[in-house]
Amino acid sequence: MDRYLENIEHKAAVLCDALPYIRDFVHKVIVIEYDCGEWLSGVEEKKMIKDIVLLKSIGVIPIVVHRTQMGVDKFRENKRIAKLLELYDTKAIGICGKDGGMLQVEKKMPNGKDIGYVGDIKSVNTEVIDTLLENDFIPIIAPIGMDDKGDTYNINADDAACAIAGGIRAEKLAFLTDVEGVCMNPKDPSTLVSVLNLIEANKLIESGVISGGMLPKVNNCIHAVNSGVGRVHILDGRIPHCLLLEIFTDKGIGTAI
Repeated sequence: MDRYLENIEHKAAVLCDALPYIRDFVHKVIVIEYDCGEWLSGVEEKKMIKDIVLLKSIGVIPIVVHRTQMGVDKFRENKRIAKLLELYDTKAIGICGKDGGMLQVEKKMPNGKDIGYVGDIKSVNTEVIDTLLENDFIPIIAPIGMDDKGDTYNINADDAACAIAGGIRAEKLAFLTDVEGVCMNPKDPSTLVSVLNLIEANKLIESGVISGGMLPKVNNCIHAVNSGVGRVHILDGRIPHCLLLEIFTDKGIGTAI
């Protein structure tokens, strides 16, 4: 019985500690971008889904943008995520950036090279998202857009999440990845940087500390903050309840910009 009391007292203390953060984020929008790739197991994804359901249940307003493995149907994938949320009696709907002209794009031509139907976002129309949120749905958005001719283009999911978060003036944007966050030494997780402001982030880019695959992600974080997003978080999605740990604790577990 003593152990039982200790356990429930600990749970009660955790809830009390989280209360100020819950109050801060009630009725605030949080855009969550995550990868449906191999690093995220079914068990981990279910925990993440439960976290999103919990956020919704306490009054936070989540929007999900998902990445997908090569060769996987993005439309089918976002319907699958919506179904997972609905299993917990949470209203969700899978859509894409073409719906309602949400993501207008132009053809991406890096160094003048044609790389196929890959687009850069020109503008964001949040009307469809606003309508879904007003009707208590969680939008699950596939990163696909449309150009002026009506042609369909794939979009980098990080770019899509940033554009959507900026367009809707989200309080937070969370990138769930398979890395700990920004580290002063990428090979040493103990060098994780918990918080960076824009000046510090740019200095780390200039010095080469932020490079490789982390560089475009941090650049997207900077762009999102400049677009009006309150904070952007880079989190290790492999850690159970990473969203809750980052949002509802003092230190968090990833990097916030």
